[in-house]
Amino acid sequence: MELKKKSLVFLLLNVLIRCIASQNVTTFYWVLNETSYTRLCSTKDILTVNGEFPGPAIYRHRGERFNVNVRNEGKYNVTIHWHGVKQPRNPWSDGPNYVTQCPIKPGANFTYEIILSDEEGTLWWHAHSDWSRATVHGPLIILPEQGKGYPFPQPQNEVPIVLASWFKGDVMEIIETALQNGGGPNQSDAFTINGQPGDLYDCSTEGTFKMVVDYGKTYLLRIINAIMNEEMFFMVANHSLTVVGTDGAYIKPINTSYIMITPGQTMDVLITADQSPSYYYMASRAYAVVGAYDNTTTTAIVQYNGNYTPPSTPPLPNLPNYTDTEAAANFTVRLRSLANEDYPVDVPQTVDTHMYITISVNTLPCVNNSCDGPDGSRLASSLNNISFVEPSIDVLQAYYKGINGVYDTDFPNEPPYYFNFTGDDLPDTLLTPERGTKVKVLDYNSNVEIVFQGTNVLNAADNHPIHLHGYSFYVVGNGTGNFDNSTDPTRYNLVDPPEVNTVGVPKNGWVAIRFRADNPGVWFMHCHLERHASWGMDTVLIVKNGTTSSTSMLEPPSYLNPC
Repeated sequence: MELKKKSLVFLLLNVLIRCIASQNVTTFYWVLNETSYTRLCSTKDILTVNGEFPGPAIYRHRGERFNVNVRNEGKYNVTIHWHGVKQPRNPWSDGPNYVTQCPIKPGANFTYEIILSDEEGTLWWHAHSDWSRATVHGPLIILPEQGKGYPFPQPQNEVPIVLASWFKGDVMEIIETALQNGGGPNQSDAFTINGQPGDLYDCSTEGTFKMVVDYGKTYLLRIINAIMNEEMFFMVANHSLTVVGTDGAYIKPINTSYIMITPGQTMDVLITADQSPSYYYMASRAYAVVGAYDNTTTTAIVQYNGNYTPPSTPPLPNLPNYTDTEAAANFTVRLRSLANEDYPVDVPQTVDTHMYITISVNTLPCVNNSCDGPDGSRLASSLNNISFVEPSIDVLQAYYKGINGVYDTDFPNEPPYYFNFTGDDLPDTLLTPERGTKVKVLDYNSNVEIVFQGTNVLNAADNHPIHLHGYSFYVVGNGTGNFDNSTDPTRYNLVDPPEVNTVGVPKNGWVAIRFRADNPGVWFMHCHLERHASWGMDTVLIVKNGTTSSTSMLEPPSYLNPC
């Protein structure tokens, strides 16, 4: 009886806290529907938020709360994820389909409660159900607290730059067909900058995005890679870039001519309009190291104010080659947290839980070798040789309600067997993964280290952007080849490593991350190359509650969408 009274008091307290908090919380109202758009000489209906592609930008200040009511008037189930928002103690509004919620079905709605904490800079939001995020995404800009400024001079203006994919076909049909037949999905037909492909594509010059600047002024580009399956190089012709933030955290400024940004990542980049007044292309194209990819180039125009004759063709930047692994690595290795008194870091110096996770593209057998994958197989992917299977109800609900049979808690801390992970011509016996809905359970406040190890299984070594929901983490080390547990940790950066939510694991290489598991809940971890996520390159981390109500998950909202 006493336990029931305490539970009732705890529940009423949570309701009271939510009611008080909601009194001064802004609510945005979104409608998801099919909207007609014309690109690349043809017109089609795409799923949008409020008819916009990219979707509406949200601007909030650090530490604020806000709500978004999403009404689904489209044809498909959908959910929304707030990429890079830690959502302290609130996995209920994190968004991944069948991980933290059941989908918003056509005709239904759901109100997300977004809780900001220490994020500051550029984040984004996107659909997290099948491939609908191709057109359902937009910026989420976290400004400094009221009355505070940036750790760099105030720019003249701030401009979101959203990189995205454009498919002439229906993206949902593309992935459904690929999964049914077992082969790779069709690649995109174009990339876009703020919804427009740019001058280098057919029927696209009229809509090309233009960024108007004044000579001598500095501008803040808030760059978001919302592309489905390609990491990207990005440059502005004849202009230098200064990277000052990534994934909602500030870094030591990096002066560079180009950036390499993976799907899921965001970067805050300063650019000074210091060239002769004219038109200059900003441009972006793929960094791709394996298989088929979209080899087109998207452009926008930096247009100076003033009296001059515009060039017939603006200068185009000399982007790194598609396969320039050295250029990608040389940029990434320079990232360092700002790590000063105003923006300190808290890197775990000791580790309670070690995980070594291999990342592989695999195959599954098909009857009579009848599928479209290699040798008639079905393409798959895995983490530690486990290919994730989406459950029929969400993992969070099963965990919270104690529903058995939805998931297993035996996701392994290391791969089932060791071999030369990055070697050539690996044996076929390594191709087939185990399938299952397996999760890893972590103790509250434990210090966690995960080493992600790329592999060359199927000769499909790639650069894998791994994203962890509910957390930012410190990238303490990276390298090529196989991770050496005796020597590589001695070279870790435990002083000012970058704090990010998405990290690119290099082709045939490794990355080491650390974080403190201080956010209780159910959190998805997956590759942000959409084809790999669809094939099973995913898992779930469950962080147990602490010992107090303030270190435990919030109660669920009053309404949850049924499965």
